[in-house]
Amino acid sequence: MSGHNKWSQIKNKKAVTDGKRSKIFGKYSKLIALESKKAEGNLSSPGLAAVIERAKKENMQKELIERAVKKGAGGDAGNMEPVLFEAYGPGGCAIVMEGLTDNKNRTVAEVKHIFSKRGLALAGQGAAVWAFTKTAEGYEPNTITPLSDEDGESLGSLLEELDDHDDIQEVYTNAD
Repeated sequence: MSGHNKWSQIKNKKAVTDGKRSKIFGKYSKLIALESKKAEGNLSSPGLAAVIERAKKENMQKELIERAVKKGAGGDAGNMEPVLFEAYGPGGCAIVMEGLTDNKNRTVAEVKHIFSKRGLALAGQGAAVWAFTKTAEGYEPNTITPLSDEDGESLGSLLEELDDHDDIQEVYTNAD
């Protein structure tokens, strides 16, 4: 009876948690590299210090942080650029997605594909962002859109798939 001993169970749980941490660390590495590039490697820069502090709260190792800072300061960060996508999701709720990408065309195509699988589409610039107020932490909804149970489940699966995308950093919605 393979797979029934204690080590197999621990190994499987560890693989799941390591995968989640890896995805989080990858997103923070991109953010740190971008901020490091902006600050030219100056660790006392407010933007870079804030991103490093958030990464430390997620238990990101010091070596990974230093590597990302060096990558950005050395110009190896490539042409990472911030992107902002807007869309309307199930039930008419507004969705704003912030991301970092080194290839904008690829990211747009992948995000469009995620939405088209559900019969949705990306909106034009300014079409959904009006429903939010930009704050220091991100985007706060101005109004809340109530959703049915079916639309809520559909939105949940959409948000989960967007969260799994490597280039999408944050997703904001005004759904209840």
